[in-house]
Amino acid sequence: MASATKHSYHKQLFTILIVCLWTVILCFVGFQYAREKQYKTHFVNAQLQLYNSHLASAIDDGEDYRECIGSHAQPFEELRISIIAPSGKVVYDNMLPPDSLDNHRHRPEVAEAMKKGAGYHIGRLSASDGREYFYSATRGDRAIVRTAIPYTATLRDLLEADWTFLGVMVSISLVISILAYFITRRIGASIERINEMEAEQEKTRLKRQLTNNINHELKTPVASIGVCLETLLSGINLSEEKRQELIERCYANNERLRRLLSDVSLITRMEDGNALIEREPVDITAIIADIASELTIMPPDERLTLHTDITEPIIVEGNLSLIASIFRNLTENAIAYSEGKHIYVSLLESTPTEYRIRFEDDGRGVEEKQLGRLFERFYRVDKGRSRQKGGTGLGLSIVKHAVQFHGGTITATNRPGGGLRFDFSLRKQAAR
Repeated sequence: MASATKHSYHKQLFTILIVCLWTVILCFVGFQYAREKQYKTHFVNAQLQLYNSHLASAIDDGEDYRECIGSHAQPFEELRISIIAPSGKVVYDNMLPPDSLDNHRHRPEVAEAMKKGAGYHIGRLSASDGREYFYSATRGDRAIVRTAIPYTATLRDLLEADWTFLGVMVSISLVISILAYFITRRIGASIERINEMEAEQEKTRLKRQLTNNINHELKTPVASIGVCLETLLSGINLSEEKRQELIERCYANNERLRRLLSDVSLITRMEDGNALIEREPVDITAIIADIASELTIMPPDERLTLHTDITEPIIVEGNLSLIASIFRNLTENAIAYSEGKHIYVSLLESTPTEYRIRFEDDGRGVEEKQLGRLFERFYRVDKGRSRQKGGTGLGLSIVKHAVQFHGGTITATNRPGGGLRFDFSLRKQAAR
């Protein structure tokens, strides 16, 4: 179990670290890709803009643009050059007859150049020749010069981000991942050792607390038995009625001691010997029926009527005595404290893995601040009345341990309209 827990801590830490690491890497790669591509796009555009500006200046100065195009070195091969009038009409194109071209005023790069002085557009298909181009336009005083280069594999390679850094990042990340595996394994082992120490300290504290509580609980019945026996052995002339009263008091306190030791033994078995407790198919419906039958023969002042909507057999794999202790202790708690007349047991839900059951009475309930302490060992809402009834203060603690032993959880709430409600679950099959 400890090994599985340690593995779980290691797995959780390693997973969190790897997710965070690769999230950072992906964010960095995305940022770097966008930045690198933007840089190279601006680099290509800057070269085209520089060429456009020279040509636009020559046109503004009245030079022959054909002669200027022929005399200036072009920054890229297959450079397409268009000269566009402010109206958007193509005046010159070095690849197609101008009369075959439509108005370019609304082309993105031209519109941007007319508005801002310069503009570019990536990867648009040319309406004239169907090829994909990178367009760059520059506005002069007399015309707009637009250049374009085919968006070929060569240009794509130029515009693609430099992925060399990605290989470095992946390599570094793999190294960090390997280191993270060993680091998180050591951290997981350390966390497990700390948890084991804390669990052991908590277990020791609870056992010390249990021992102190047992000592406290033993004092009253032992003292009472001692007083009764001293009186009986003192030789004082007692009436038969008084003698019988003392003997009955000794017997009652002896029974209380027996129940206390039995309850303590049961809790100890559940805490320390889970693997030694036998499991078998247990019919909860039969247990409820037995308790309902036993309630009918109780004295009228202690009798409660049990109502249930459970008619079909409810079978779980567990320990018969522990599961019976859940329902019997809840019933005894209702008899001792509820001051009601009815108990209700119902099946809330049946899932493929567990049953959810509700046990409630129609009594007075408890204060909200006391609900959270009901399952504490030796905690009593009404201490005086509990001792009068012979309670050990361990009943609800046994209920909680028995439910947890069978893989379930339990909660206590006040029932609307009065009374106490316990909702708990029991696994259908024992955890392997």
